[in-house]
Parts: sequence; C-alpha cells; structure tokens
Amino acid sequence: MPISAAYLRIGLLMSGRRNNPPEAGMRSLAVYNPIHYQDLPELFMDYICSLTGKSPSTTGAGSEGALTKGPFNALRPTADLNNALVSMILTGHDGFSTSAGHVGPQVRVDHDISLLVPEIWARLHPEQRRAAWLIEHGYMEALDDFDFEVQRVQASRLGYRITERFVAHFMGKIFDNPRAVFTEAILKPETQNLTDFADGVHNIVEAQERVARRYFEDGSIAEACPPLKTLLTIMAFGHDQGMDVHAPQIRALFTREALLDSDWYRHRLQVKRERDLALWTRNLSELSHFRENRRNVVEARRLDLDARFAYARARLDALADPESWREFIGTLGADPLAPPADGPIDAGDQPFVTVPANNGSTPLESTLP
Repeated sequence: MPISAAYLRIGLLMSGRRNNPPEAGMRSLAVYNPIHYQDLPELFMDYICSLTGKSPSTTGAGSEGALTKGPFNALRPTADLNNALVSMILTGHDGFSTSAGHVGPQVRVDHDISLLVPEIWARLHPEQRRAAWLIEHGYMEALDDFDFEVQRVQASRLGYRITERFVAHFMGKIFDNPRAVFTEAILKPETQNLTDFADGVHNIVEAQERVARRYFEDGSIAEACPPLKTLLTIMAFGHDQGMDVHAPQIRALFTREALLDSDWYRHRLQVKRERDLALWTRNLSELSHFRENRRNVVEARRLDLDARFAYARARLDALADPESWREFIGTLGADPLAPPADGPIDAGDQPFVTVPANNGSTPLESTLP
C-alpha cells in the first residue's frame, strides 16, 4: 500500500529517566514518581545537566552534559542549547518524563513504566494529553519546596507528578486493579524514606549548579541567548538580579510571545536571511557555470536547468528585500555565533564533465572544456 503523505504531529516530549537508590559512594536519584511534567524552565535545567543514575549495564552515573551529547559534540554546548531552547519555546510542546530503574529507594521498576507510557497516552483523548488539562482536573499535582533538617529542599525542580486520580481514571484499561500496582509509595516516593528523598533533590540541584558554573568558567555564558543566560545564572547562583526561577518576570522569558517580540530572536532571523542570501547567490553562480558549459547541454535538459535557474533567481530576488527576514518568523533562524557555510566553491566548468582517458601524451588540463 502507498504510504500516506499526511503529516503526523508531535504533541509532546516524553523523556526517560534512569534513577538509582542511594548506594555506597552514590547518592540517590530515585525522587520521581512514574510520570512527571515540568514547565520549560525546570525541564531545560534537566536538559542542561542531563543527570543520569546508575544503570545495571554500567557503573557510570552523573551529568552527561547538555542534551546528553557532551562527550560526543565538537561544538560548545551553548550552540545546541540555544537552538533547542528556541525550538521548544516556539513549538510549545509539553515536556513529560518517565522513570526507569527505581521509584523511590525501595521500589525497583527497571524499564517497565517507561514501556507502559505509550500504552497509556495512546488511550487518552488529545485534550487529556495536555499538561494544563491534567493539572486543572487533578490528574497531576505540583511539588513544592519544603524545609527538612534545617535545609531548603527545592522539590519544585521536579515539577508535577501523576496522582491517584490519574491512576484510577487512565490505567484501568491496562490493569484490573491499577491502585494495587501504583501504590502511595510509588506515587509519593518521599513516603518510602524522606531523608533519601531530600538528599536526592539536593543531589539534582547541586549537580545543576556545578554544570551551570562551567559556562561561566569557560566563558561560553556570553554565547547564550538571554533566556538561557538567565536560566544558567539561576542554576549557578540561585538567582538572577535578585529573582529566582519562580519570579513571574523569569517565567515570562520562556513564552512564545516574549520570544517573538525579542530583539535577539529578530537578530537570529536577520542572520538567517543574510546566510540564505549568500547561499542562493552561490547556487545561482554554480548553475550559471554549469549551464554555460557546452558539455552539459544534454544534462541541463534532463535536469530542467532553466526552471532551476528561474527558481534560484526568484529566491535570490526575494531575499534581496531587507525585510525578507520576516518570512522566517516561527523558525529557528540562525545562530549568530555559528560559523556561516563556506563561500562559493570555484569549480569552474568541471561539474558533470566526463574526462577523456589520458595516455600521457596530452596534458590532462587540455582535455577539459
């Protein structure tokens, strides 16, 4: 059967978390219940740090770096973070996460819950998949900061988690008795051991602080877009100009409206326009070289080169308008700090040319058109 050309929309982001209980020399990360939702500031703190627990197949645990690509990325992490943050603000997708490994220090779940989530979400109506709807109707509850043993536990970094109401209403189609599976100990891991829960939250906050401070130490904080710079500052020092992450002014920075109205985003679009202008100038030059080569007459007809040339010319003319950056509104634009693509390649008249065999008696360059 032919594959349908219809688009499949992505409605949410669903990450997996590897959690571990406290062990000798390793602090707890088992503070999440089966499914959490985080608003963008808290979610992106997690993405910046990318903290992972101990896996049964490895002994490693800790921060893997921005978007988990720290050890494998030749670029500075700020470049990826800028693009990822702009993308997430523009799309507005809700960010959920699921637990694997442990839920609390006493309940081992391996990958079972992560594998169940698609089954649960596939049975929800589209409006029921929205975090705002789930929170409004009591299917998810917020975690608040609290004091424990003379320390502030910043549990709000964990966002929202599913409630007993969620289990009762949405898991009955999978389990005969969902409440027997998702007990209070699983839905509220702090009831298993409050000391371990508090230390697990401290572990997350401290890891985020360590990672954020590196951006100040290596100078890459200067490359961060304003919302990212604010978030890194709060992660590293607890506040930005006296405001913590809960301040309405801080939360507003992560809205689509603020992004579209910002000068820094407009600059990204203008850079995109300038780079596309250079690209289509190069494209038109290459097409001209190709078309002017007498050896390419047949190939030019096969490629319908006149139509390609007309399209390139029209694209170049459109981009010549200084206001054409507006057509990129709603896109990533271009990172002003990333190097532009290389300039035109001086290929001369050589593309798609078949070079005759050279027996050594004739200089090779004289066989070229």
